[in-house]
Amino acid sequence: MKTTFTILTILLVFQLNSGLTFGDPSSSSYESNDDSQPVNVDYQNGLNAAKNGDFKSAIKYLKRAAESSPNNPDVFNMLGYSHRKLDRLEEAFTYYLKALKLDPRHQGANEYIGELYLRTDNLKKAEEHLDVLDDVCLFGCDEYDDLKDSIAKYKKNRE
Repeated sequence: MKTTFTILTILLVFQLNSGLTFGDPSSSSYESNDDSQPVNVDYQNGLNAAKNGDFKSAIKYLKRAAESSPNNPDVFNMLGYSHRKLDRLEEAFTYYLKALKLDPRHQGANEYIGELYLRTDNLKKAEEHLDVLDDVCLFGCDEYDDLKDSIAKYKKNRE
């Protein structure tokens, strides 16, 4: 019992000190709520456009954000998402892979590329990304649940 408490305490301290969050897809260790850090306005505008379904505008903003923040996997994840929503699958793969190169444990990119693999009938690769999420999401997360549900639906439709 004491060991379990110690492990949970260490995880909590690590989480607080690193800025990492578990299970909140809207948060990211790459975005800052610290007022001393400048906000990438192009990223925010791109994110808002994507949330509103305006994926062409989102791509314009996000490409500018990528120029000013070339090491931010969130930007490339959203570029992949926006391209996928416009059925530009090759470009979507390119951007998701860039996000995952920057951060192999990126929850959103692992979920979304898994969904894209399902769309291209590559169940094995989708399941590989589900395994990554299973490892990353220590206490569960929406990205894991969403990809798991998508895989289950895919399998059911294939029966």
